[in-house]
Amino acid sequence: MQNLDHSLEPRFSLQFTPSSFLMRIGRREVFVCMDFRKRQYRVNPLIDCSTGVQVGHLEILLFRKWLVILSSGRF
Repeated sequence: MQNLDHSLEPRFSLQFTPSSFLMRIGRREVFVCMDFRKRQYRVNPLIDCSTGVQVGHLEILLFRKWLVILSSGRF
């Protein structure tokens, strides 16, 4: 089993959330976790897309609960 480092910086504390997992598909990473951040805007109840907290990241919020972060993987 290989330990994968993901491209999220530790200052956002997403890697410490319970029930999270990381998948690497080719050169891309898909990180899925429960969303714990307070949003300052009205969120679409089904799916909400926004730019990530880092350059090159796309955040998809599903059902106001699950946060899916798409990014390019670091090697």
